[in-house]
Amino acid sequence: MKFLTKEKVRKSRLPYGTAVLVLGISSIALCCCYGLPGIMTGTIALILYWRDKKIYDKDRQRYDNFENLKTGKTLSIIGISISSLYLLYLIFAAIAGKDVVSDPTFIWDWIV
Repeated sequence: MKFLTKEKVRKSRLPYGTAVLVLGISSIALCCCYGLPGIMTGTIALILYWRDKKIYDKDRQRYDNFENLKTGKTLSIIGISISSLYLLYLIFAAIAGKDVVSDPTFIWDWIV
């Protein structure tokens, strides 16, 4: 007589889990390269995240690297934010000019 036992199900990995993590880290690392590479890698990471999230939501028990996916998403959002701020600063510096950016009293007077 065979006893019914719970079989161990071999969990597989999400297809873009590692790629999202690597692109999220890259978006932070590339934020100081004029902002554009950080924004592009972060955006690609978010697109891949949503693809894997749809796959994961269909069968949550089958996959085991969802933590990498969530971490990559967080890092890509941070990278996009920092890159966007740096790009805005560069645009402001190009428009305002070198003398305005190097004078902290002008910026303070402009804010207040």
